[in-house]
Amino acid sequence: MGARTLLQVVAHPDDDAYGVAGTVALHAADPGFRFVLVHATDGGAGDIRDGFPATRETLGSIRRAEDAAAWRAHGRPPDRHEWLGLDDGEVSRVPEEELAGRIGEILAEEKPAVVATFGPDGLTGHPDHIAVGAATDAAFRQGAAAGLPGFQRLVHAALPQTVFERWNHRRAARGLAVWDPTAVYHLRGVPDEEVGVTVDTTAVSARVLAGLLEHRSQLHVIAEDPADLVRWERTLRREHHVIAWPPRPPGGPRLPDLFAGLEQPEEAVAHHDTAAPSGRSSLAT
Repeated sequence: MGARTLLQVVAHPDDDAYGVAGTVALHAADPGFRFVLVHATDGGAGDIRDGFPATRETLGSIRRAEDAAAWRAHGRPPDRHEWLGLDDGEVSRVPEEELAGRIGEILAEEKPAVVATFGPDGLTGHPDHIAVGAATDAAFRQGAAAGLPGFQRLVHAALPQTVFERWNHRRAARGLAVWDPTAVYHLRGVPDEEVGVTVDTTAVSARVLAGLLEHRSQLHVIAEDPADLVRWERTLRREHHVIAWPPRPPGGPRLPDLFAGLEQPEEAVAHHDTAAPSGRSSLAT
């Protein structure tokens, strides 16, 4: 079983460049670490800025190549990378059961200790993000309920409310439009007390930035000023996650790593029959 396997499910190329890239870099030298990445779409319906050499027909293949280049620049490409081939912008039209089934097949094969995806807010309210997150939650729930090895922790990428407010304050001070948490494609925060994992990625933030810079077709979308590398790198020094499963006790400590406190392989094998979720949680139907 993948006691040190991290499996991330996202919607588009460049979604993966933020959420767990720092964690991947921090664990890169661990011989027991495995990183599996799943993309629902190739981002072919994304924005094409004036002058960029792409067409609607070629953007998807360009963004796939950018994603591969990003992980090479980062220095720790995924051990397995799956593209589900769904239409960009149309993921919410796919029946959740169908999408969860496809994701669940990969989860069952990999038996990851940690699964990372989007929460109900999609981080930016993007319908593709929300649909991918819901289907991944469902797939995780099914695997855990079946008593499969692994399936020890499910996390949702998050931005603490205090960080969101600080970023918005700085944007306003620079004369930039502030993020509107009610608008699609705008960042939104979650209450600080809901954040269960905060990873200090300062030591590897330069590697995360190197990866992000390879997403050339979307730099105008993912960075307010792509040329201001110092300011951009500072925003990459923390990764935050809500622990969606197992239920986190109110007031529980915030963990410093996605694998913190998880069972070792022999312990997980011994206890996997009792690992299925019970009671209500953020995954309860």
